Amino acid sequence: MILVSACLLGYNCKYNGKNNFKTEITCLRDDLLIPVCPEELGGLPTPRPPAQFDKADGNALLDGLAGIIDINGRDVTNNFLAGALKALSIAKKNGVHKAILKERSPSCGVSSVYIAQKGEKPVPGMGVTAAILQRNGVKIISDEEL
Repeated sequence: MILVSACLLGYNCKYNGKNNFKTEITCLRDDLLIPVCPEELGGLPTPRPPAQFDKADGNALLDGLAGIIDINGRDVTNNFLAGALKALSIAKKNGVHKAILKERSPSCGVSSVYIAQKGEKPVPGMGVTAAILQRNGVKIISDEEL
């Protein structure tokens, strides 16, 4: 089984109500794919204000050293963490060993994310869901590696 960022499969769950559909994923067997949107799993609506890390990435968040703030200044750290934990639970329940995740997302970013204190360009780092999955033995693949 493969966990996949739902937006990559065409689900309109991206912060702006759209998706990031990737045709490359359609060549995989549907019965092997488990779509998840950690932000929706964490109770955030779609559409929702965009959000980014305040000072460090998902690994730092898991260690209690960072948070996630939306563009309105609202702290949504607990929503992102709750969604990551639910995604991890789904992965464990389904024997997931691989995940294909959307790059640069504060939830799913595999190798780059946006951090407010670092400017407007993405910087090296992981989203909170990517980080928690990796810490639990799931191989993480960026949608940009497909």
